[in-house]
Amino acid sequence: MVKVLIADDQELIRQSLSIVLGADSEIEITDSVGDGTDVLKSLEKNVPDVILMDVRMPKMDGTVCTKEVKQKYPDVKIIILTTFDDDDFIYSALKYGASGYILKGVSMEGLKQAIMTVYHGGSMINPDIATKVVKLFSQMAQSDFAIKVDEKGSDELTKSEKIIIQCVGQGLSNKEIAGKLYLSEGTVRNNLSRILSKLSLRDRTQLAIWAVQTGILLKNFGGY
Repeated sequence: MVKVLIADDQELIRQSLSIVLGADSEIEITDSVGDGTDVLKSLEKNVPDVILMDVRMPKMDGTVCTKEVKQKYPDVKIIILTTFDDDDFIYSALKYGASGYILKGVSMEGLKQAIMTVYHGGSMINPDIATKVVKLFSQMAQSDFAIKVDEKGSDELTKSEKIIIQCVGQGLSNKEIAGKLYLSEGTVRNNLSRILSKLSLRDRTQLAIWAVQTGILLKNFGGY
């Protein structure tokens, strides 16, 4: 079972998430708290696999809490629950190690998929905010948040690998990339693993930012 901690300052949201997700046979809710400081207290008693983290909370917001959690518990995965006006929160949380960015209007099935994706080492950006995130990354690409890669590996990227990187930068899932490029999902996963290894990047979220920073999204590499 995947152990999940819920952090949101709205009690109704906490209760709803706890009830619905807790009814799933693959998920165990370890705790439900209303503030970042309470997240850290909860972790001292029971460390979850995944934290669903609201960004706007009193005392300690989700961004600062993400930084604190990842410093002390680097293996814990964090999904930020965000809204369209949370630009600074999204970018900062990414810097501090969040693995997902999901709108609060997501379906429960979509939220479960996000939990399972980050639990297994992937990243999840809600398609509805992918365009906004890409624009944000473009605006801040020259800041000190810039993603660094292995330059030798970057030079060795093939045309097909660059096309897959473009798809990741556009916020497409493995399934969507597979459909677009007429590949199997297994082939897409293998390609992504090889790309991340070449560039010495941690996950597809870092890859998406790097794609924006380098301008790969705007280039035309032809067909796959």
